[in-house]
Amino acid sequence: MAKIKFLMMICKLFPRFFSVLLLLGGTLVNGQNEKSGQMSGNPIFEGWYADPEGAVFGDEYWIYPTFSDDYDKQLHFDAFSSQDLIEWKKHENILDTTKIKWLRQALWAPSIIEKDKKYYLFFGANDIQRPGRSSYDPNNDINHYGGIGVAVADTPGGPFEDYLGEPLISDFYNDAQPIDQFVFKDVDGTHYFFYGGWSHCNLGRLNDDFTGFVPWEDGSIFKEITPEGYVEGPFMFLRRDIYYFMWSEGNWTDGSYRVVYAMADKATGPYKRIGTVLESDESVATGAGHHSVINVPGTDEWIMVYHRRPIPNEDRDHRVTCLDNMEFNKDGTIKPVKITFGGVEKRTIGSK
Repeated sequence: MAKIKFLMMICKLFPRFFSVLLLLGGTLVNGQNEKSGQMSGNPIFEGWYADPEGAVFGDEYWIYPTFSDDYDKQLHFDAFSSQDLIEWKKHENILDTTKIKWLRQALWAPSIIEKDKKYYLFFGANDIQRPGRSSYDPNNDINHYGGIGVAVADTPGGPFEDYLGEPLISDFYNDAQPIDQFVFKDVDGTHYFFYGGWSHCNLGRLNDDFTGFVPWEDGSIFKEITPEGYVEGPFMFLRRDIYYFMWSEGNWTDGSYRVVYAMADKATGPYKRIGTVLESDESVATGAGHHSVINVPGTDEWIMVYHRRPIPNEDRDHRVTCLDNMEFNKDGTIKPVKITFGGVEKRTIGSK
């Protein structure tokens, strides 16, 4: 106990010392985030990574995060794979600006899905702005063009190549910034496309070859489905015939960031906000948000994949990727996720 108190005192006096310890992944504050043979530890791998999307391909878990840095340095994606949630293999530079000629800055928030033995990686690029917003500079065209793109590969680890040669979405439908996309395959095979920043969420339906969208009955390409409090980061999963729609609220640069959710009996909603499922814990970390969810195949075990900011935090982009368990009440509502230093238990796909 004396050793722990000493470490906490040192970390408060010398915050850079804390950051170094965090990246090394050793025994840290409170001695709780030590990676072991049976626990993942949090963060689960080294480096500044945010907006993680988790997926399962075959007998492996995969995580696709944003490389968290200044916009002009955020120019590539790495991916991580694991067979047990404990040891993670880094797949470097699966996609970068050399493969996307229209991309100039801010490559982030990837989302991936497999279809017909191809892997499609959707992403936001260029932090596109529009006239009329304070963030739009008419004298600097760095973010006048961009939006959501898509890349394709034969394997989940890439390398990925630009699929269209241009953005899939570059316009501002319903005033939603074209970022933070998520693709959900429904039980009937429909691929629903959720996306949107600036507190607006749109829903579309991808066509069969992922080159565009199938219009809705009224002829529109996207319908706005923005629930109360929505800011960004939409995500959906299906459990026991209930569709769970989740999103991030608050400000991504501070401790107000959090994940909330709604439930419905179909993918198109409507969705009414139920409550918060993931948020900061000042004894562990702040800014917990922009998440995804992994279901361990063949089980009713669910894992929250998310980013958070270590304490103390020295930079808005100092975010790390973490795993914690997500559980349900008998009525299907989600219990608040407890963020931890320990992470989740070792779990190989197919194990009992």
